[in-house]
Amino acid sequence: MIADTPGLMEAVRNRFAHVETCPFEGPRIFFENAGGALRLKSVIDTSATFAGYPDNQGRANPASQALMDTIARGKADMALFFNAPGGQCFVGESGTEILFRMIRTAALGAADGGQMLGSTLEHPASASAMARWAEVTGRPHRRVVHDDATGTVDVAAYRAALTPDTRVATIVHTSPVTGMAVDVEAIAAAIRQVAPECFIIVDGIQHASHGAVDVAAIGADGYALSPYKMFSRHGYGVGWASDRLTACPKEQIANGPAANWEMGTRDAGAYATFSDVVDYLDWLGAQFTESTDRRARLEAAGRAIRAHEERLIRAMLHGLDNLPGLAQMDGVQLIGGDAVEGREGVVSLRLAGMPSADLVEHLREQGIRVHIRKNDHYCSNILGPLGLEDCIRVSVCHYNTEDEVRRFLSAMQQAVERAAAAE
Repeated sequence: MIADTPGLMEAVRNRFAHVETCPFEGPRIFFENAGGALRLKSVIDTSATFAGYPDNQGRANPASQALMDTIARGKADMALFFNAPGGQCFVGESGTEILFRMIRTAALGAADGGQMLGSTLEHPASASAMARWAEVTGRPHRRVVHDDATGTVDVAAYRAALTPDTRVATIVHTSPVTGMAVDVEAIAAAIRQVAPECFIIVDGIQHASHGAVDVAAIGADGYALSPYKMFSRHGYGVGWASDRLTACPKEQIANGPAANWEMGTRDAGAYATFSDVVDYLDWLGAQFTESTDRRARLEAAGRAIRAHEERLIRAMLHGLDNLPGLAQMDGVQLIGGDAVEGREGVVSLRLAGMPSADLVEHLREQGIRVHIRKNDHYCSNILGPLGLEDCIRVSVCHYNTEDEVRRFLSAMQQAVERAAAAE
């Protein structure tokens, strides 16, 4: 456990910027990690350094060669992070853009006819892309209905909707609203059993900062993530595409390399900052294993992160010391239930008698940063079936502490008392 290793939590927090203080508002607890994680200090330094380089890639000079070496290392680190068995790692505009591009390529590259299959748990990044390209290719877009009570979707629900002519399937690894993970390996295996040629695209944007990614184990054709949600910065997304998805026709410069997913000159600093993230996870994992294998250390980091965050989530939901957890507080409604197992970093809730916007403001006044989620184009798939117009999302990461959870629970208890007094 991170918190149980003397000095390790301090060392972890020291590697991130603005851990305890907002540069605009002063001291605060950062529980808005699902909207964008804290940045590694190394990422900030690397971004500034690469922003200053005037040289371009593909030139016959040492500066250009250094940029090309950085890109090559970045792609190797991405492949290591994904545990990718071949295929291509690439960067794009954002995680959303990566999902759109892979889904478009799969829809146009698959055999004619059939269906495209996703779920109602998915973020609109993948759901919208599926709807768009199902319409363009004349296929039905079928959506497996998630379970409101558990906040997830299981393999049985997918299996009931599968047909041998399922051409493209999408799976969200973890819901950014309920915080509940999906058994992507089991679902992908079920898809392969019924429709072996189906292209499977996974949205890993919420999951990537909460545990190891292993596309070899999943058996998917594409996986997308957003680096700003995993300790890097805005301005790029990262994707992995299998060899067979890469072989499909896609937008690219005529007569250019057939396997190329990237269009135009990419920012070498994006690759460099992803390497910073992998270096950090390598360092963290080395605190929990004596292995010299970098992938083994990344997996050890993933286990340590998961264990630490599970402790935080359990405390948040079920109490800490003499403080009741959210599940025991009068008037608190938890979105997707109170399960700890399978929950990755997110708890969404409402408080009876207090509008969600007021609860966000109350917590802000107590020095706690959270976020409101509304029944809009981003969250209506989760909130609409529950008849809710909004909720607040509290999201933790492995650099958060039990003391921060303790302060949050105390502030929530105050909010519960205020709401009860107002009735």
